[in-house]
Amino acid sequence: MRSRNNLIQNLDWPTVTIYLVMIIFGWLNIYAAVYNEEHQSILDISQSYGKQMIWIATSILLAMIILIIDAKFYSVFSYAIYGFILLVLVAVLVFGKEVAGSKSWLQIGSIGLQPAEFMKFATGLALAKYLSTLSLDLKEFRQLLKAFVIIAIPLLMIELQNDTGTALVFVAFFLVFYRQGMPGTFLFIGVGVLVLFFLTLLIQNLILIGLLAVLMIVALFLINRTPKNIVMIILMFLASTAFVLSVDYGFHQLMKPHQQTRVKVLIGLETDLLGAGYNVHQSLIAIGSGGFWGKGFLKGTQTKYNFVPEQSTDFIFCTVGEEWGFIGSLAVVVLFAVLLIRLIRLAERQRSVFSKIYGYSVFSILFFHFVVNIAMTLGLFPVIGIPLPFFSYGGSSLWSFTILLFIFLKLDADRLNVL
Repeated sequence: MRSRNNLIQNLDWPTVTIYLVMIIFGWLNIYAAVYNEEHQSILDISQSYGKQMIWIATSILLAMIILIIDAKFYSVFSYAIYGFILLVLVAVLVFGKEVAGSKSWLQIGSIGLQPAEFMKFATGLALAKYLSTLSLDLKEFRQLLKAFVIIAIPLLMIELQNDTGTALVFVAFFLVFYRQGMPGTFLFIGVGVLVLFFLTLLIQNLILIGLLAVLMIVALFLINRTPKNIVMIILMFLASTAFVLSVDYGFHQLMKPHQQTRVKVLIGLETDLLGAGYNVHQSLIAIGSGGFWGKGFLKGTQTKYNFVPEQSTDFIFCTVGEEWGFIGSLAVVVLFAVLLIRLIRLAERQRSVFSKIYGYSVFSILFFHFVVNIAMTLGLFPVIGIPLPFFSYGGSSLWSFTILLFIFLKLDADRLNVL
């Protein structure tokens, strides 16, 4: 008979197993990506792969500590944790260290930490606390706005650090809003804005506005022509036209030159194989050269001769593609798919609303990282510099993803104690 308080019995071991497989496979690929023949031991802590071993060991220790702490702690102190890490983000703006153009690191002795990574689980906790409030209805605009503020504050602070990629991750929380009752219209508008943005860069404004006018006329013929619907269609046309006319200003005045170039390379307006498109071009060569079975462990030439910058971090997936081939890449995708499906299943079986919402927050963050990281490695999305969870090199990202996941596993293990 299963005991309610037995952590070993109640812990979701399939998820823990997937986590362990991911971090070990990621470690092997980091070893391959930065392999140094003069330091061949994978345990050599003077090299990135040796340091990753330390991050893995400390992450497992963190996971054990999280599992030991009372599950109620995460709900009771959710706002306090959120507020504390917001204060750390403020400290980063003042005392932070700039790395690769982003002032997002805190140097503590010999260790550099990126607090923005930890803001993800803190925001998930705060959002779960707010949305689990009794009688909350996200169909009401005022309540939706308050929930939006919870994700907008860290997003803006991280953007001030010039770390746009990490800031964009917080958009993933809209999936949680949708799950909790936000009207699908908002998601439709969000996708529509994104599509219109890219079309505006590809098509002349007058032609695009003409196409929008044709769509408006067609819509007016197809819909039930009540005054309300007619006004709504005309307002949508006017808003779309205003957006089209503002894209040029936003693209050139608000986006940085390197971001503009990445977008242009993505949609084919520029071919910059030696500049902004270099990483993606070399990444595609690495993945394509791996073929079906891959070149073999430590035998990737693109990897061995350092053709792909950031190969142990943001572009770790191309190491998998080159050395483990299509089969290895497919295995990584399947691992993530199984993990994400598992997270949804765990979220749905929660008795506590707080735990369910936090579970969907974990799913949303991991889903965004997984899809965007692999898409940018394959040249299907602009390079925004976010890691592949549990695979990419780095202590901050591995610690933060471990905390994110194991808080949910602790909440899940404690679900039988919720009445």
